[in-house]
Amino acid sequence: MLSTAQVVRRSLASPLRFQVVRASSVWANVPKGPPDVPQAILGITEAFKADSFPQKINLGVGAYRDDAGKPYVLPSVRAAEQKVVASSLDKEYAGITGVANFTSAAATLAYGDSSKDLTSRLSITQSISGTGALRIGGAFLARFFPGEKKIYIPTPSWANHAAVFKDSGLQVEKYNYYDSKTIGLDFEGMIDSLKSMPTGSAVLLHACAHNPTGVDPTQDQWRQIATVMKEKNHFPFFDMAYQGFASGDTNVDAFALRHFVQEGFELVLAQSFAKNMGLYGERVGAFSLLSATAADKARVDSQLKILIRPMYSNPPIGGARIASTILNTPELRSQWLGEVKGMAERIIKMRALLKGNLEKLGSKRDWSHITSQIGMFAYTGLGKEDMEKLAKEGSVYATKDGRISVAGITSGNVERLAECIKKVAG
Repeated sequence: MLSTAQVVRRSLASPLRFQVVRASSVWANVPKGPPDVPQAILGITEAFKADSFPQKINLGVGAYRDDAGKPYVLPSVRAAEQKVVASSLDKEYAGITGVANFTSAAATLAYGDSSKDLTSRLSITQSISGTGALRIGGAFLARFFPGEKKIYIPTPSWANHAAVFKDSGLQVEKYNYYDSKTIGLDFEGMIDSLKSMPTGSAVLLHACAHNPTGVDPTQDQWRQIATVMKEKNHFPFFDMAYQGFASGDTNVDAFALRHFVQEGFELVLAQSFAKNMGLYGERVGAFSLLSATAADKARVDSQLKILIRPMYSNPPIGGARIASTILNTPELRSQWLGEVKGMAERIIKMRALLKGNLEKLGSKRDWSHITSQIGMFAYTGLGKEDMEKLAKEGSVYATKDGRISVAGITSGNVERLAECIKKVAG
């Protein structure tokens, strides 16, 4: 039997020993994650900042820049912001599905004037930008999609797509999309993939300005895609992060989505207002689901609230109020449409200038893909070694897969950029 003194000594020693073990080992088994795309882009930015060459070029940034290479706040956003402040609105919580006059306006922007006819079947909620919308959609499919709990995404796709859907509980599969030989759309391969998928599969579709390739189907190809998906009873999951920013026309950029609606599909849509309104840090987005019946909509509405409540409870109101003010104020909406068209036209112009300068320099390569692609990003067709040489010898920084952000090209650096590309690519 232990003496009283021994019991006391052991009781005093045990907590200390336990605390020492916990302090040194609680997170010891957490594995270090592999480098991902955001880290790679951060590395590009750090290398760019460390470069002392005055004519260095950063083509890794994923946000719009003006022709001086500076961040751009849309004048319509500034005006809407001032209008919101002047309204002296309260800071109360939004409902679970967000700011109502924002979500209704977001639906009209995406689905067009016919959105009024869809009201009885369309469930919509504000989301934490496009990523949040994707996560809501992924989680909803993981819980309720009647088919296999998997989603097919294009090869390649935005780097975060796979991560978002996997964390939502879905298995991620790939389908053919990009042809590295033509630096364009592998349309036949895409159609073959859609036909070979199990009937009733969920398929992620980039509505416009495919990220990261900038390669989009034509309207006729979208019609064929819809036909095959209808034959196979596939379920479309649209991601529309660049409406208006791709072509400069919000209606043109929504063609694919609206065509699928006209064809009678039930579908889901993730919207983002980061690129087309420049509301990157405001995290403004929307998730919508088009059901077959009003009764289905009522059930979906209830389950969306149940899903969102423990996820983030309700969304922030600031950015949604800005976007809502723009979309619901005729003069501001008209101004914004002109501004987003201007941003798109600058990107299109930079593509043309880059291609023209490469041809002027006598490059032996065919650069027609630079102008046939669309949106903020372009796949140049340059390889890893080419991109490393661009950085080392030309102080031109971009991801090693050959993707460049066209927003980083300006009228002041496009000639030097073309010279650097010509030097490494011939």
